[in-house]
Amino acid sequence: MIKSMTGFGRCEIEEDNRKITVEIKSVNHRYLDVNVKLPKKLSFFESAVRNLIKEYIQRGKVDIFITCEDFNEANFSLKYNEELAGEYLKYLQQMAEHFQLENDIRVSTLSRYPDVFIMEEQDNDEEELWALLEKTLRNACEAFVETREKEGENLKTDLLNKLDEMIGYVDFIEDRSPIVMKEYRERLETKVKEILEDKQMDDARIATEVTIFADKICVDEETVRLKSHIEAMKAALTGGGTVGRKLDFIAQEMNREANTILSKASDLAISDTGINLKTDIEKVREQIQNIE
Repeated sequence: MIKSMTGFGRCEIEEDNRKITVEIKSVNHRYLDVNVKLPKKLSFFESAVRNLIKEYIQRGKVDIFITCEDFNEANFSLKYNEELAGEYLKYLQQMAEHFQLENDIRVSTLSRYPDVFIMEEQDNDEEELWALLEKTLRNACEAFVETREKEGENLKTDLLNKLDEMIGYVDFIEDRSPIVMKEYRERLETKVKEILEDKQMDDARIATEVTIFADKICVDEETVRLKSHIEAMKAALTGGGTVGRKLDFIAQEMNREANTILSKASDLAISDTGINLKTDIEKVREQIQNIE
């Protein structure tokens, strides 16, 4: 399926007194640019998270926000730093002797000094923690991809409609070109008659002038290539997959052919149609920028 580069996915799972929440959002970008925000306790999983994301996303600027809450009270323990407490006490006693002060240090006072007591978080089971994180992350990715595919299908439908409209413009230019040639020949013959004031004209000279004019305004090659590019873009959209870069290249080629048609246009109707064609090509190029 065609995927947009704009998407959002979220998942929250709570198991074994832990709750992990994953949110993913993205916008269009030329390449894959992943920004992961993890809590400190999960930071060592960043590389694994990035590798997993690549299974679901090929292009886009992606922001991933992960939070983890631990409700297990047994996950923390109180540690007593006896060596540090002894250091505090030694220097306090030296101060009392040096300044001839009463040594009034009590246990309750000493316990309040920094790092005498420390609340430590117990080591987590990495396999268990990753299993929960991976499940949450994959669910968020699936929801994220679903929104991208839905938006991608909307883009595909709109683009196919615009391509059909563009085919109509190209058909009009092809049909109109011979008429322009006929009208030019008629105008040329009329002008020559007025100059010569009789009906005897050099048909070979007229034919030569018409041929030169035809070479200048002929857009047969451009219209053939344009139709080929339009069909190629339709095929890529229908085939699906990661086709954003391919579509962008085709759109550039279409724009080049449209510019050439406009530069050769000597007829107002063809010129107006060429402008409409270029306008639609620009709209297509803008929408393609958001396709993965």
